[in-house]
Amino acid sequence: MTKRTMGIHHITAIVGHPQENVDFYAGVLGLRLVKQTVNFDDPETYHLYFGNEGGKPGTIITFFPWAGARQGRIGDGQVGVTSYVVPKGAMKFWEQRLEKFNISFSKSERFNEQYLQFDDPHGLQLEIVEREEGENNSWTFGEVTPDVAIKGFGGATLFSTQPQKTAELLEKVMGLELIGQEGDYSRFRSLADIGNIIDLKVNRTERGQMGVGTVHHIAWRASDDNDQLEWQKYVAENGYGVTPVQDRNYFNAIYFREYGEILFEIATDPPGFAHDESQETMGEKLMLPAQYEHYREQLERSLIPIEVRELD
Repeated sequence: MTKRTMGIHHITAIVGHPQENVDFYAGVLGLRLVKQTVNFDDPETYHLYFGNEGGKPGTIITFFPWAGARQGRIGDGQVGVTSYVVPKGAMKFWEQRLEKFNISFSKSERFNEQYLQFDDPHGLQLEIVEREEGENNSWTFGEVTPDVAIKGFGGATLFSTQPQKTAELLEKVMGLELIGQEGDYSRFRSLADIGNIIDLKVNRTERGQMGVGTVHHIAWRASDDNDQLEWQKYVAENGYGVTPVQDRNYFNAIYFREYGEILFEIATDPPGFAHDESQETMGEKLMLPAQYEHYREQLERSLIPIEVRELD
């Protein structure tokens, strides 16, 4: 059996104060807060999800915000850089927008593409790239309109403790295609038109340290529960220790740590984010899984209040 993932489902990171997180990803980047819930393993912490208007796989970045937690260090064993894709011709808008909010940025070129690189308020490394592929995001927020809005992930750059092992996994297990090598990077591509480009840094740096400003894990797409069970078996047959299926309410998840020490998840596309509230009202209030609903009053007292604010 051989399998090929469609690409990135979501990326999950650790950040600091939740309101700073909401202000940046909604207020500055113009993403939609599609779900506010709690960390199912630590329910006194938020789990916040941002994406396109429909919250589609390949557009979702999620956060565990821990105000006052120690800063991490980006390095080997992590997703080093998260890439966002915008429509062709939108780069000038994003340069001006970052300048408007006094966000420092730099420009670089990789594989004949121009990148706008910057950090979020808590130290996560982000970049924006223009591409034709992928449908436009119909969400409008402040001055961010569909003609310039972030479509979703362009991809991610992986920092591995064993780059060759990670390359083998991407190509031979996850089913990505090696499409280029340039300088310090190998480029892989998945089947989808968004969240589809993975750049692997082929030279090692220092080991990463988990904390605020680092990516916790990267999740890959499974089309449904049956596909995920096939992945679970396939990953195990290839020598990786994989977890039982975990119910995350909006998708089911399995996890394994690859040999380069990056935590991988494989998540189902369904049921999505509109099954416990309407698509029109997604993200407007705290949603809890059944096991925590009877703690709602206590949790709402302990969680730092947040609001989505237009900053323009």
